[in-house]
Amino acid sequence: MPRLRQVPRADAEAPIVTVMYDLLFEDRDPVAEPGTSDGTPGDWWTVFALVPDVLEHSVQGFGLYQSPKRLLDPVLRELAQARVGWAAGSQFVYSQHCKSLRALGVSEEAIGAVPHWAAADCFDHTQRLVMAYTDCLALDHGRVPDGLFDALREALPDEEILELTYITTLYLQHAVMSRALRTEFDDRPEPVVEVVTEGDNTGGGRPGHRPTRRD
Repeated sequence: MPRLRQVPRADAEAPIVTVMYDLLFEDRDPVAEPGTSDGTPGDWWTVFALVPDVLEHSVQGFGLYQSPKRLLDPVLRELAQARVGWAAGSQFVYSQHCKSLRALGVSEEAIGAVPHWAAADCFDHTQRLVMAYTDCLALDHGRVPDGLFDALREALPDEEILELTYITTLYLQHAVMSRALRTEFDDRPEPVVEVVTEGDNTGGGRPGHRPTRRD
């Protein structure tokens, strides 16, 4: 379950919430009967419904990146979104944009290579630049070497780089929020925990160290 309260249909009054509930869940209460047509639980929507104008702002963002006004190649866009999901550790963002890549006709080899793109030979020069730039946005918080940015400007016009930067960091935000709130496929236990092993004790000290008594 997500970490925040979900809004049932009976409490949904804002037009943006009722419209999206009707579109995604038909006449069901998405809290009592979760699940969307594309196989997601749908709790991102029921959590964001807590603040309708935030939900509306997010929906506008979805419309913006898919607008026919966009200049950026949608394959480059989706490679960046899948990669930013992976880099941010969001199973939800990564999984959804792998599906988007498939819908655009990208090969299974390339989709499967997004996590290890630097070691894969199935991407062209521009695609590799886009994913290297994505890693700088997600992992280095926007610190981009001049050499990489210069190469990106040789491959893409400035307008497309601006779209790429905006859309990719928009989905970095979605990835971070999804993990923090544990929505959708990011509702997972913390994987990094202490492993209890034979001989563990309740004392302090380094992991696995048994304090000794000296008289």
